[in-house]
Amino acid sequence: MHYTTHPLFPNEPELIDADELRSWILVDDDDLLVIDKPGWVVCHPSKAGPWSSLVGACRELTGLETLHLVSRLDRETSGLILLAKHRAAARRYQGAIEKREVTKTYLAILHGELTEETHVQQRLAKDLESAVASKVTVRRSNSSKSAETIFKPLKTASGFTLCEVSPVTGRKHQIRAHALWLGYPIVGDKLYGQPDEVFLEFIEHGWTALHDKVFPMRRHALHCARLEFQNGPIFEVPMPWDMAQFCEEKLALKSEDCTLS
Repeated sequence: MHYTTHPLFPNEPELIDADELRSWILVDDDDLLVIDKPGWVVCHPSKAGPWSSLVGACRELTGLETLHLVSRLDRETSGLILLAKHRAAARRYQGAIEKREVTKTYLAILHGELTEETHVQQRLAKDLESAVASKVTVRRSNSSKSAETIFKPLKTASGFTLCEVSPVTGRKHQIRAHALWLGYPIVGDKLYGQPDEVFLEFIEHGWTALHDKVFPMRRHALHCARLEFQNGPIFEVPMPWDMAQFCEEKLALKSEDCTLS
């Protein structure tokens, strides 16, 4: 069985339904929109029109000409997104992130059984051996950047681990690249843990029979579950149904047990 938050993962972003978007909104005040993003939605506007991205759809829904993306997630990563409604709010929250005054906590499902809390401190740089321009890897170079990630296993069984992940730094693809380096790649990750051809075929053709053979889940199992600002708000969302169902069947966990520690 394959688990997905959406029936299709098309090459072009699919249009967002306004009523569905409203159901994702956790906070809507004078400063912020806080969204629980599903794992099939792109953040940034695309050529397919305003309703093809989270930012574009939120602009249409609110009638605001400008929304500031305070935090972003990769398309297949689900969870918390913050959109500021004006520059002052954007500066405040973005400044807190830059100063590391916010604790980000993710839930991830990993291949392999990680048994001990592990603190990864490995620099990241562009993967020069990959045909994928966006891919990063652990290596030292003049262009590499420091990166720290804490992996805390919550439950292991049947060759998988439900893990709480806390990125200390905020580098591109940091959690995914560090998980691969550690030897416990994220379930469903098409870029980190598989040959480039698997990812490139997905980009060109969408989900194919090859991916059915390779992946037990249609998206990578990574979810931003909590954002905690120092002297500020705490935002938290539960694990989405696709990851929860995977944990129930593979790790014998009930959905109410698929939570942060």
